[in-house]
Amino acid sequence: MLLAIDCGNTNTVFSIWNGEKFITTWRIATDHKRTADEYFVWLSSLLMLTKTEAQITEAIISSTVPRVVFNLRVLCSRYFDCRPLVVGKPECNLPVPPRVDQGTTVGPDRLVNTVAGFDRHGGNLIVVDFGTATTFDVVDHDGAYVGGVIAPGVNLSLEALHMAAAALPHIDIAKPARVIGTNTVACMQSGVYWGYIGLIEGIVREVRRERDLGMKVIATGGLASLFAQGTELFHKVEDDLTMHGLVLINNHNKETA
Repeated sequence: MLLAIDCGNTNTVFSIWNGEKFITTWRIATDHKRTADEYFVWLSSLLMLTKTEAQITEAIISSTVPRVVFNLRVLCSRYFDCRPLVVGKPECNLPVPPRVDQGTTVGPDRLVNTVAGFDRHGGNLIVVDFGTATTFDVVDHDGAYVGGVIAPGVNLSLEALHMAAAALPHIDIAKPARVIGTNTVACMQSGVYWGYIGLIEGIVREVRRERDLGMKVIATGGLASLFAQGTELFHKVEDDLTMHGLVLINNHNKETA
């Protein structure tokens, strides 16, 4: 079975793929100080509690936090006796290499989303990922990542608003009942929610204009479903896009080995 690990700036997701489907998925806060032994204790405890029988024989890692990769590598080699593929490293091949400026390092999460998005929806695609940052990944007709946009994430913007203005409280993001707020929290929620809807629609409009194509748009990430309620822009919301991409990349490397 395949252990797929997606490490983001906020959370790390572990999923086990049995060759046909994901049989379990768990999430833990990302912490670069967490050791391989701690990961294993946590994982093995969950396997026992959920009575999940899994003989892990291979692993793949996508990480936007370089400092955690070492301990994840050790976890795989020490406890599962396998050498993990790490997306973005030279030994991990992609179905189609990215076409970006020479010397540019593309975030592994963006590469994985590109592979998964192309597999499910074809080329000429925009993948909007609502993570710690809100990213827009542009996928060419042949499945190559050809660039994109990075904007501050929704929760980062809320935190910055709270920290920079002493009178403004810390709030949770939600779709407000009305655009015009009649109290401070409602005003902030409206500004963030509809502000991000405007940001998303504006960036997609300019990408389409620049490429002169009517590109499909899909959304992924924790807040994708929430923001899909405020716009008809998205063709689909994909909750498991990154994990699907990790499986595809792992299979591609096995086939071309």
